[in-house]
Amino acid sequence: MAGGVREVLTLQLGHFAGFVGAHWWNQQDAALCAPTDAKEPPGELSPDVLYRAGRTPHGQETYTPRLILMDLKGSLSSLKQEGGLYSDRQLDAAIAWQGKLTTHKEELCPKNPYYLQDLQSAEGVLSSDGIWRVKSIPSVKGPPPFTTATAPKPRVPTEGSIRVWSDFLSVHLHPRSICMIQKYNHDGEAGRLEAFGQGESILKEPRYLEELEDRLHFYLEECDYLQGFQILCDLHNGFSGVGAKATELLQDEYSGRGIITWGLLPGPYSLGEPQKNIYRLLNTAFGLVHMSAHSSLVCPLSLGGSLGLRPEPPVTFPHLRYDAALPFHCGAILATALDTLTVPYRLQSSPVSMVHLADTLNFSGKKVVTAAATIPFPLVPGQSLPDALVQLGGAAAWTPLSACGDPSGTCCFAQSVVLRGVDRAYHTSQLVPGTPLPSPLHACTAGEDVLAQYLQQQQPRVRSSAHLLLTPCQVTPPYPCLFSPSLSRHGLVLDGPPSGAAVESIPVLGALCSSSTLSRTLGDLARDLGKLDVRRWASFMDAGLEQGDLEEALQELGSLAQCYQGVDSLTN
Repeated sequence: MAGGVREVLTLQLGHFAGFVGAHWWNQQDAALCAPTDAKEPPGELSPDVLYRAGRTPHGQETYTPRLILMDLKGSLSSLKQEGGLYSDRQLDAAIAWQGKLTTHKEELCPKNPYYLQDLQSAEGVLSSDGIWRVKSIPSVKGPPPFTTATAPKPRVPTEGSIRVWSDFLSVHLHPRSICMIQKYNHDGEAGRLEAFGQGESILKEPRYLEELEDRLHFYLEECDYLQGFQILCDLHNGFSGVGAKATELLQDEYSGRGIITWGLLPGPYSLGEPQKNIYRLLNTAFGLVHMSAHSSLVCPLSLGGSLGLRPEPPVTFPHLRYDAALPFHCGAILATALDTLTVPYRLQSSPVSMVHLADTLNFSGKKVVTAAATIPFPLVPGQSLPDALVQLGGAAAWTPLSACGDPSGTCCFAQSVVLRGVDRAYHTSQLVPGTPLPSPLHACTAGEDVLAQYLQQQQPRVRSSAHLLLTPCQVTPPYPCLFSPSLSRHGLVLDGPPSGAAVESIPVLGALCSSSTLSRTLGDLARDLGKLDVRRWASFMDAGLEQGDLEEALQELGSLAQCYQGVDSLTN
């Protein structure tokens, strides 16, 4: 097994998961074409973990995400369910029938300008330098080599032009990727997938269960060393039930593989929509309980401030300006965090398997974790990593991304931290020999030691895993323009006037943490749930749940909350 790629299959469940996923895959594709410094060893991250090489029936080599996504009728806009790579040319052949023909033509969705320009042109990807890289036939497994051809400069899609996630997806998908749920509608007030029970029932239907199993078998039969599954799943709507059944299926069929579930929630909500808020609370609670039972690890991801009924303002970032009401913006930020948090099991050299990562964080039943990040990590040009970390301060300076409220005063039991995008020349102190050291970090002789020492100083008794990468996060179009004008092209904080250059890449710090804040968060969620008069929300229970299911969920939430209590002495 040594040296073999440890493949991961991604499941993307729901429409907000589609927004996060589209940004995520765009960033992966941008990284494939990003220019590299010849002085540095290429390929810190292995794209083969997430991508698969293939060939169309016409002999064209392809390199597409190893992905299964599920969404509702009407959610694809102009994107074809079967994608554009493997289209059957026979469909365009002349019809042999000589009799009378009646044509029924459905009105097509208008194509987004970004999608029309970039995805439907020559097979390949658009790199950050504005050059179209056309994929040619690879001789070995891995990302295909590229030849160059000129192409128009990339355009940033406007917020008004983005209606669905497929409007800005800039990568080709395999025909086995998209699975549409035709019995529920994406738009309109009727026929919506609103409740956990509805989602559960979808994968109890032979049609959808067989469709999912067929896709799983297709992708997994070609994997040599499958390490597991990462699931991006809407937590606030009926897709939480789909995710619950999917994780149960994966655990039953592929025991021993890692299952890391990212429960996604959009930005803040309004008190003026009581039914929507109650459904969101119920779906979140049921989703966390069931998915944590069948996953190796579950992490809620949201820019909102609370999982409960009391609305809290969205989180803020010092160098980002975003609209929390836009999934296009929220999805981009969460995808950037995800691109960093998942680094350990995507490394080219000495990767940490999904199972090992989960085992590091989920001991004693703590299968729910929180996420935090600094986007971008604040670096001034020429500043050393020790200076930047001293200036940053403790973990309280990291922006929480799990809607668990203010983490102040809580303790961390175990954490996985990734810092990426710091130039190797600045990993250690730049002080002249003989200068008094401002901190112990300045005495370290390697960047990895600097990061490890920083984490040890901040939380001395916490079990920490740390990774330091040269590779930054790519934020080229169609990533939205969210960045402060005080940032350089590579995301560094400028002292002088704005450069005027668009930000193309950024350094990012991301952390997964098993934290005592979850005791309060899960406990509050259980209390909010316990106060509900479910007779007022009979429509939710009519979707396939019973009073006993609610009582069981309350009990399980309470048990989960207790896992994060009684160990404050670890940090005292």
